[in-house]
Amino acid sequence: MTNKQRRDAQMAYISDSDVFEEQKICREKLQKLNFMNRSDFDGIAEVIKDLFGKSDGAFVNPPFYCDYGKHIEVGKNFFANYNCTILDVARVVIGDNCQMAPNVAIYTAGHPIHPISRNSTYEYGKEVTIGDNVWIGGNTVICPGVHIGNNVVIGAGSVVTKDIPDWVIAAGNPCSVIRKITDNDKRKLFRNEEFDDEAWNDIINRMEF
Repeated sequence: MTNKQRRDAQMAYISDSDVFEEQKICREKLQKLNFMNRSDFDGIAEVIKDLFGKSDGAFVNPPFYCDYGKHIEVGKNFFANYNCTILDVARVVIGDNCQMAPNVAIYTAGHPIHPISRNSTYEYGKEVTIGDNVWIGGNTVICPGVHIGNNVVIGAGSVVTKDIPDWVIAAGNPCSVIRKITDNDKRKLFRNEEFDDEAWNDIINRMEF
């Protein structure tokens, strides 16, 4: 097997010249994205579509960093705020209507624990999946192999080392479930503050309940 085949099979692999050539293509696209006019929203969206290879309303606030881009699959209305990093050695699959606050990092890349194995230059990538309607708080780190369910909120500063189920708020280092999200949360805005009547009526008229 080639190292690219080993990498894509989530096996131990070495970053050889063929692997670096793929990264070179990605870095050229990132160079364009991260130095273009920040007010050119349409241009940014086009570069993101080219980088990911698939996009339906996706937008990323530069700067943004990744290894390949083509290993990242996002659903409808994806948004990542400033300074997002996705090390997409393995696939990163993100559902619809997902939002990421500034400085979110998703790592599929890893290295062996023992120094002899690590110094061999072998590494690996393990897939990360994120469901629909997920909000990732600022400065969150998502580690290799993690799966996050649907309708989840991850609190700021979390380090997600294990899977997170559907419909929960989770936070901390290591990240753990705090509580379920219920219908009682629908009108909440910030902590115990609720939407004002004007905004809430607008939501009722526009959204499905």
